[in-house]
Amino acid sequence: MTLTLLGDVFLGTFLTLIADKVGRRKVLMAGSFLMVLSGAIFAFFENFWILLLAAVLGVISVTGGDFGPFRSIEESVLSQLTTPSTRSDVLAWYVTTSTLGSSIGSEASGRIVHFLQSRDGWTAVDAYHALFWVYTAMGLVNALLMLLLTEACELHGSSSTTETTYSQVPQDEQQQDTEREREHQHRTTRLDVDDVDAQGGHQQQNLISKIKYWFTTRFTEISAPTRSIMYKLWFLLSVDSLADGMVPYSLTNYYMDIKFHPAKSTLGDVQSVSYLLGSIAAVFAGPLARKIGLINTMVFTHVPSSAAVLIFPFPPRFWLTAALLFVRAGLNNMDQAPRAAFIAAVVKSEERTAVMGITGMLRTLSSMAGPSVTGILAANHRFWIAFVAAGVFRLAYDFGLYAMFVNMKLYQHEEPDGKLDHHHQRHRNRDEEEELELHSLAGSDSSSSSSTILGDDDAAEPRATRESFANTSLEVNTAPERLRSRSPRRSTAAD
Repeated sequence: MTLTLLGDVFLGTFLTLIADKVGRRKVLMAGSFLMVLSGAIFAFFENFWILLLAAVLGVISVTGGDFGPFRSIEESVLSQLTTPSTRSDVLAWYVTTSTLGSSIGSEASGRIVHFLQSRDGWTAVDAYHALFWVYTAMGLVNALLMLLLTEACELHGSSSTTETTYSQVPQDEQQQDTEREREHQHRTTRLDVDDVDAQGGHQQQNLISKIKYWFTTRFTEISAPTRSIMYKLWFLLSVDSLADGMVPYSLTNYYMDIKFHPAKSTLGDVQSVSYLLGSIAAVFAGPLARKIGLINTMVFTHVPSSAAVLIFPFPPRFWLTAALLFVRAGLNNMDQAPRAAFIAAVVKSEERTAVMGITGMLRTLSSMAGPSVTGILAANHRFWIAFVAAGVFRLAYDFGLYAMFVNMKLYQHEEPDGKLDHHHQRHRNRDEEEELELHSLAGSDSSSSSSTILGDDDAAEPRATRESFANTSLEVNTAPERLRSRSPRRSTAAD
């Protein structure tokens, strides 16, 4: 599992860093084919190393959650296609459908395996092989759906959310900042190249040096203002992910099992209800974010969930412990959509995919250390300390998030809803000027024809008069429909 997680981290980061350059649809399509390939390998082979390679290349989630490079790309696409006022709602439904799909998949896979094992001649291995054929078929369906995506999903394919400048920074100052940033990136890149050349030349550690150089250059392409914001957010998210890794739902169920010894069916029902509550509650994250703001939604819904984790080991009754699990699971997903919307609101559109990919990588790395810490505590009969520590870490994340970001100005890289950005406003003005010029030329042609019929004196009409005639023609052509149509009664009277 650790090797698979490490493979997912590095491969996922690589895919998110190249997605905007290679093409988001191409990367998502490649992910679909990797899903098909890995599913077929799991259905055919049983060798451990072959299955490990398939799990790494197929970016299979060992935790069962919908995390990885493709989620980061999908969130970046949705952030681009939506406006600030609708983004949190769309992302909330994205989280809801994702969580609901995972819940249905977990339930269906268990029932399929149980049904196949009950048939004569079917072993557990045969049942799981059949299940991976279903996984392969879902990859093919996913690939077909990717063919329906349009150019608007790409970085420069949408006109609704094109960010060109800081809305509160003058153009000349922004150009100077851009030049300074490029200069800094060039100096950083040259230093990295010099380091590569100094360490054993081109022959020794060539592959490692190239990989280091590539990741460094991709990271320096993220602007300094974005990095200054994300450094703080990445640290807080790492703390929160460490807490989640210490008490994942699998270890939580195990703790409830060894403490209360409930029936397995009862424990399964509690887990199913908790997943269902999480799916339902995620729907309300969007409207709540519009009402009280992104950061407030993230903090105010996450604090009760964190408190439920903190006091989870103390109730002496099973139903009280289950109630705390419902509170935790029901509110735990409500910060996901506002978090993605917040990241989209504070970074540039061309940086969203990379930033979201790095965010997912850091969260995965942080959560990897959690089970080891809990395992050490459980081995020393201190399992309950893991929940207390995780609750403290989660609350520290909540209060730190509120203190650092509650007053931050959002949407500085994009225009408010209903307004055109600078690029499209310039094109609109140019179209209006061309239209006026065409009307003026039409008026000039009409004046020339009249001068040929009426004589030279009329041909010497002043330029101002011809321009006035052109403007009058334009006004007549653009008059409301009610001036161009007369009622039947008035028309009859005129006749």
